[in-house]
Amino acid sequence: MAQPHCAVPAHVLFPQLAEIVRQYLAQKVEVRPPADIKDLALAPYYGWLVERLVEAIRPDASAGEAPEVPRYEKTRGPGSTADVDFWTSKEPKEVLHCHLNYVVPDTKKWEQVASYYIDKHPLVDAFVKNAGLSFAIPYLHNGQPHDYLPDFIMRLKTDPPVHLILETKGYDPLEEVKAAAAQRWVAAVNADGTFGQWSYAIARKTTEVSDIISRASAEAVPSATR
Repeated sequence: MAQPHCAVPAHVLFPQLAEIVRQYLAQKVEVRPPADIKDLALAPYYGWLVERLVEAIRPDASAGEAPEVPRYEKTRGPGSTADVDFWTSKEPKEVLHCHLNYVVPDTKKWEQVASYYIDKHPLVDAFVKNAGLSFAIPYLHNGQPHDYLPDFIMRLKTDPPVHLILETKGYDPLEEVKAAAAQRWVAAVNADGTFGQWSYAIARKTTEVSDIISRASAEAVPSATR
């Protein structure tokens, strides 16, 4: 992500950051004896704290601050389903509302059922399983950069079209980190506007998929008011 140069002096920003840290320690940190709150100054807790805050702090666009915008890769253009071509030993599932002829699931049941609900939903114009597409959202964990590959991307029948990123997920210890990164990515891409309007959601049960799609469509910003 990228932002214009910040001209606000440090003595103005520091009290704001100190209050954010105070709230985080009070609301998000559970100290279990014999640990002490001061242990946050030690590794690996200090690094985790910095990562969480860096990922969570956003510009206040409502107060006139410039929104965060994406920093696009210079070595390649936008991705496309036309670039997807790979071999797999997994059993694919045939679908209709997809530019590809098959969905290649990574699960025994979850993604197959989710793709069925997506394919049959009347508000889905097109969708793709994120396999061989190289669509990745960057995030930090333990001081190292990683790529998060969400499960599905949909184009909904809205005006303008909304692109919904959907994750179908059971237990994942990094769920909060990945979701925060995805929401940050969506906010930045929407602020830039080059690639239209995007949304992100997590389905913890396959039966939630249809409602998530309907809700994302209802929350779309009409073109006349954008």
